Amino acid sequence: MEREIRDSDGITWTCIQAFSGLSDNSEAQDAAQVKGEPDTYWVVCTPSGGAQSVRLKLKGDWEEEYSDEALLKEIKTHQ
Repeated sequence: MEREIRDSDGITWTCIQAFSGLSDNSEAQDAAQVKGEPDTYWVVCTPSGGAQSVRLKLKGDWEEEYSDEALLKEIKTHQ
């Protein structure tokens, strides 16, 4: 699942869980999980424009549990 959010500069960020392209969803979940950190997943956020992609460690069901503001804060912190 991917999620799009727009920041105050008008940049649209597309966030997607790492390895989501794998055919078996459980395999993708296992591959994306941060080793040694239960219920934590690697998520890659890519901007529409010249900025660099950001790799985040997010907890749980990040697609629904994180607000747009919380995701943008994580992105800004890791840029």
